Amino acid sequence: MNPSPSQRLPDDPQLRPHTYDGIQEFDQRLPNWWLNTLYGAIVFTIVYWFVYQIAHLMPTDGARVDAAMARIEAAKMSSTLEITDASLWQMSRNPVFTDAGKQTFTSLCVACHMANLQGGVGPNLTDHAWIHGGRPTEIINTVLNGVPAKGMPTWGPVIGQRKAAEVVAYVLSHHTEGEPIEVQTNFVPSTPAIPGK
Repeated sequence: MNPSPSQRLPDDPQLRPHTYDGIQEFDQRLPNWWLNTLYGAIVFTIVYWFVYQIAHLMPTDGARVDAAMARIEAAKMSSTLEITDASLWQMSRNPVFTDAGKQTFTSLCVACHMANLQGGVGPNLTDHAWIHGGRPTEIINTVLNGVPAKGMPTWGPVIGQRKAAEVVAYVLSHHTEGEPIEVQTNFVPSTPAIPGK
């Protein structure tokens, strides 16, 4: 039971004047550890909110889950590399495949098709006109077997089927499934402009 005010020592904490169910509260400052925890939680919440919601400095949980699912899907597809139109379209929507295809494309194909895939010595890969077929399986066949008569190297023995599928996925990522395919019968390479002429 609480001592009466007359029994309290002068150094004892003061009691608040109100009483609830016969219980009185001490009128004391909260402990520093408790206040530091409270203020630390407030600062953490503000920093977390700014980093994730305002500045987007870190990927959100949803973005990390999407990236993990893309890696899992890429691992499943690559373990059973089935070359069909549907599987190549599916690869073209997977960032793991398209990023790998972009790296291979940048190192091997840019000299003829340019970095923006608009063509130069080689044909434009972003339009609807295709010389050797525009279906995904026809495109990978062109990549693997080449067209030596027109200057397209045979890349199959060099990069293999997986990297060829990644390159085709990268090219297809610039297209939409079901878009019209036009047959281009005569291709004339564009000549680069010569400075000073």
